[in-house]
Amino acid sequence: MNLDGRCIILTGTASGIGKSLLEYLLSYDVKVVAVDKEEQPWLSSHPKILPYRCDIGEKENIDRLFQFAVDKLGAVDIFIGNAGFAYYEKITIENWGRIERIFNTNVFSSIYAAEKMFTLNKDRRYMVVFTSSTMVEFPIPGYALYTATKCALDGFVRTYRYEMENNGKLLMVYPITTKTHFFKTAGNTRPIEWPMQTPTQVAKAIIKGIQKEKTQIYPSKVYSWGRKIGTVIPLIPRMYMKRETMKLQKWHG
Repeated sequence: MNLDGRCIILTGTASGIGKSLLEYLLSYDVKVVAVDKEEQPWLSSHPKILPYRCDIGEKENIDRLFQFAVDKLGAVDIFIGNAGFAYYEKITIENWGRIERIFNTNVFSSIYAAEKMFTLNKDRRYMVVFTSSTMVEFPIPGYALYTATKCALDGFVRTYRYEMENNGKLLMVYPITTKTHFFKTAGNTRPIEWPMQTPTQVAKAIIKGIQKEKTQIYPSKVYSWGRKIGTVIPLIPRMYMKRETMKLQKWHG
């Protein structure tokens, strides 16, 4: 899809992948509603950007966001759902509120946004892009709830593609561990996985994926090669998982 002339909603723009992606988008002739739960006053003067502050984990906020975008831009051609968070933990007690909070933000808001895009565009071409995770294919101990949310969203997208029967496109992005403030939410003292990539690498891959209308985007070449090697030598993934389990147990103390 050609980016020039598109009206875009991008969530999670205050830092990390979202911020890098926003910077790349501005090199095109676009209008972007830049969404984050944090204030973004530095964006207010940019002619291509409409800053919008909200917590996407609430249905009413998603409704207001889309109404704002339509009122200001007239249409939404691309929705990029990048906002999300994780816990790094060893689950030892039941906590319904904790489960609900992460699913509201990582899953329900994304599915609802996809439905909104379907209703809004009807016979128009449009695109929905979601930031997922390689943990969908290769879960890491300590991220059980986060992995569950990404697997749920992944399952929805893979199935919903066949149900849409319109001009919409659904793209899923599968980053590896990325150097962002994401980890402050997951836990400041948590061990960092390897390998890692930069938000810039992910943003570049997303832009290229949108332009080529790829259904799956894997920004890390290291991971792509690792998937192939792990298929041939399954002992390697098992050794990696054992190492990460030991790190979690040591961190949990």
